[in-house]
Amino acid sequence: MKKIETIFKEKKNLLSIYFTCGYPKLEDTTKVISELEKSGVDFIEVGLPYSDPLADGPTIQDSSQKALENGINLDIIFDQLMTIKETNKTPLVLMGYLNQMLKYGEEKFCQKVVDCGIDTVILPDLPMVEFENYYKPLFEKYGITNVFLITPHTSDERIRKIDSYSKAFIYVVASASITGAKGDISNQQIAYFERIKGMNLKSNLIVGFGISDKETFDTACNYANGAIIGSAFIKNLGENGVDKINDFIKPILS
Repeated sequence: MKKIETIFKEKKNLLSIYFTCGYPKLEDTTKVISELEKSGVDFIEVGLPYSDPLADGPTIQDSSQKALENGINLDIIFDQLMTIKETNKTPLVLMGYLNQMLKYGEEKFCQKVVDCGIDTVILPDLPMVEFENYYKPLFEKYGITNVFLITPHTSDERIRKIDSYSKAFIYVVASASITGAKGDISNQQIAYFERIKGMNLKSNLIVGFGISDKETFDTACNYANGAIIGSAFIKNLGENGVDKINDFIKPILS
């Protein structure tokens, strides 16, 4: 069984943290993963910096730009991830964009992902029809699981189809906008969460976009298996550095 699937069987209220590879400094990728593991997060979303990140808000866009300016690229990222393959025990999920995989070479990309000990990817801009016709068999060939995103505008029919294809979890986007800390979770978002929960899907659910602290994390966990914090963590990382990661995580898990 895949690492990411195992943790859903072992625990509730899972906390995942998104970070951008090569940020704040080029060599910080493995340091961030190591500190997140020590802090007790359940799985880590490894962000691949991209020049045109369609789903990302200003904070993550800025971190991607700085990482690219630091000289980060996919070859460096894969080399970095290889160095911690044997020591890191926290499941990693790779988050990037379809064009990154296309430019790198699909087969080469998949092989590198597997070589790094990763078996789950998130490609927000991967069209369903492309997944069904081409990427599903490609990912199956390499033992890779793809995570789909749903939003408040996603139809029940599409959600059911995504549910049928999902093995790790469904990424429940908390709002129809880009990533970023947005304060309290609104009644409208609660109604959306209740709608999804009421569908009794077979898949695990993880809420993301706008989750920023213990309050929003706990609220999201009332309707899902856990939540992902991204922009708020990136902001803290930029302001306080790698050494203060546990200070950010500890209050959320308390």
